[in-house]
Amino acid sequence: IVIASLLLFIMSTPLFIQGGTVVNADQKFVADVSIADGKIVAVGAGLPIPEGARVIDATGKFVIPGGIDTHTHCQLPFMGTVAVDDFNHGTRAAVAGGTTMLLDFVIPQKNQSLLEAYNQWREWADAKVNCDYSFHVAVTWWSEQVSQEMEVLVKEKGVSSFKMFMAYKNVFQLTDEEMFHSFKRCSELGALAQVHAENGDLVHEGQKKMIEKGITGPEGHCLSRPEDVEAEATNRAIVIADSVCCPVYIVHVMSIGAANEVVKARKDGKICYGEPIAAGLGTDGCNCWHDSWRHAAAYVMGPPLRPNPETKLHLMKLLSSGDLQTVGTDNCTFNANQKALGKDDFRRIPNGVNGIEDRMSIVWEKGVVSGLLSPSQFVAVTSTNAAKIFNCYPQKGVISPGADADVVIWDGSAERTISAATHHHAVDFNIFEGMKVHGVADVTISRGKVVWENGELHVEQGSGRFVPRPAFGPVYDAIPARRAARDESQFKVDRKPYDGEVIQL
Repeated sequence: IVIASLLLFIMSTPLFIQGGTVVNADQKFVADVSIADGKIVAVGAGLPIPEGARVIDATGKFVIPGGIDTHTHCQLPFMGTVAVDDFNHGTRAAVAGGTTMLLDFVIPQKNQSLLEAYNQWREWADAKVNCDYSFHVAVTWWSEQVSQEMEVLVKEKGVSSFKMFMAYKNVFQLTDEEMFHSFKRCSELGALAQVHAENGDLVHEGQKKMIEKGITGPEGHCLSRPEDVEAEATNRAIVIADSVCCPVYIVHVMSIGAANEVVKARKDGKICYGEPIAAGLGTDGCNCWHDSWRHAAAYVMGPPLRPNPETKLHLMKLLSSGDLQTVGTDNCTFNANQKALGKDDFRRIPNGVNGIEDRMSIVWEKGVVSGLLSPSQFVAVTSTNAAKIFNCYPQKGVISPGADADVVIWDGSAERTISAATHHHAVDFNIFEGMKVHGVADVTISRGKVVWENGELHVEQGSGRFVPRPAFGPVYDAIPARRAARDESQFKVDRKPYDGEVIQL
């Protein structure tokens, strides 16, 4: 009873953030931020301090919307094992790094009910999450049942994004025809289609070729799925989605070639979005050739990190120009003994890396410190664009009255060294080990409660909430007119019937 009463007191205590520089995606200004009952109630200079409020001094620091990680896989059952960052560890790592919302994935097995999988994932997550979250749902097979369950998920469960795999042959991979029907159904329901873009057939053949050549280590993973395999699939996914007027979001854009396909499509007027991830912005695939097998295996993910050292800069420049829009992590972590399932065959190494905790600092270091991103652009690519694309804005992604009080006091000049010894993940390795970065979450506030302060967590499992996201969000704003214009351009020609000879077959 005492603990419950203390928690209620903490949750009900108003917060007053004083004197910081508020940074939104469109502007920054010095202001106070008043928070009560889990919401931002006022933003402005010289605000009166509410009676009983706890004052937090943010002088000389930025006050930003909590980060939104668009791509995570907490406790994912995958490749014979389960990711060690469950929803507790994943969200602990999130708030420690300045992220206050995860967009995770429900991934049904082939022929499994989407609703059954969704209910299982909700059961896993709800009891453990320390901050807010929502779900994308993967379409791993196609049937009338899948089509009907997609409708239930959209209309009754708050799901408005579905992921299709073009890779993982015989496991998750869809055919082009199945993708066509999936995209068409998304368009009918007002849901955003997401794609893991790799040519799964070519990957499968490339894997066999590497094994035949005796290349069984982690380098074989990269060699079996070259950049062109990702670029080709990216273009194909965009073309198929456009054919049914479906907005499409390419997850984990890992290569220059794939990124350029997104850029080209957007310049051609197609409605598509691209998501690089922290790993692709902060490190590279050269690590897969490391002489320590364990080190090399830690970097195995799909699509692979590219060995081309120019890739990181290219992707960051496209975030700067707006040609890529968000930054996720694809956080899917496995310990050494799990990665060791593939010690004799890279095809059995569980794919996945960390990133939830370090994403914000990586983007600040590689983007803002380097001069490629302004603080407002940083907020856009780490929070606001995600909230808009996935239709939870302005509830999330902005410092504004009425928004959820997911707020971070961000010290842009503070430094830290990333290490597995100090991170809050459950995994025993960090792919950014030893990297010195600027940009640190000084205080993280989730729905009005301080959950991270002075390098310490103040979290409670199960305190986060599932955020339902309505269909027909901003990504669909241009679709009705586009569909109407396309329909008008497709018409029957009235002509005299052909009355000549017809060959006899």
